[in-house]
Amino acid sequence: MPDIFEIKRIGAKLCDVARPLPERFRALFTLRNLGGEAAIDYINECFSDPSALLKHECAYCLGQMQDKYAIPKLITVLKDTHQDAMVRHEAGEALGAIGCDSVVQVLKEYSNDPVIEVAETCQLAVERIKWLNSQDKNEKLSQNPFKSVDPAPPSTEDDLALLQQKLLNENLPLFDRYRAMFSLRNINTNSSALALAQGLKCNSALFRHEIAYVLGQMQNPAGIEQLKENLKLKDESPMVRHECAEALGSIAADECLQTLQDFSQDKEVVVKESCEVALDMYQYEQSQDFQYADTLTKLE
Repeated sequence: MPDIFEIKRIGAKLCDVARPLPERFRALFTLRNLGGEAAIDYINECFSDPSALLKHECAYCLGQMQDKYAIPKLITVLKDTHQDAMVRHEAGEALGAIGCDSVVQVLKEYSNDPVIEVAETCQLAVERIKWLNSQDKNEKLSQNPFKSVDPAPPSTEDDLALLQQKLLNENLPLFDRYRAMFSLRNINTNSSALALAQGLKCNSALFRHEIAYVLGQMQNPAGIEQLKENLKLKDESPMVRHECAEALGSIAADECLQTLQDFSQDKEVVVKESCEVALDMYQYEQSQDFQYADTLTKLE
């Protein structure tokens, strides 16, 4: 177990704007894995960072840690209209991931936010907390092989065709479609990846960005061409394009490399930075390194 001095050294790397962004990402995920209030304090410091990508990832990590200590800062970030929409969205999602009843009122308030991605995120977070408090949480769920805290539980349905139908039905509540999404992810076959990739053409940018995220989790090459296509679309939401880039880095197939290199100088800063991080992820996946969040090891 690391002592406070090691956490300080890792935190210093995370907060050092002069360091390369991929190195700071590795420090962030090291702190996430270590957990505790000191780690959270360092992550919180980064919400004043110039990089929206890093701040969004900080909010994501706080949600995955599921520590109530992070709630006050996440509420502050959600409410801060000067923050980038993707940062505020991730703060709302993190509050849903922590899942405390105490945040429901603020989530309901921001479920009507003028920024649609923030509003939809808060609506999903409210539904997740409702689900946690309901009898439905006792339903038999498929095991999540990815160990992530997701904005919706997987569906109890396991028929691929029906799941795909629900995924693409834009008349259904977003929470139900998310449940279908995570079931298709957990199935993790070429067919389920291709079914998910069709969601990259749906109307909601939030939905498309989550599709890209789960395709990256799956690391299934079947979705590569669709991810490339959305990354290349200049009129696509930066939130979606950035997630497509990171997914390609996670999949780390040879055919991902050139695309990531091509867009590592993109005019959209969050896309450019995502490609830098994705290229680091690509190198990690191609290497024999034991773990991505390796800052503690490098300190030693």
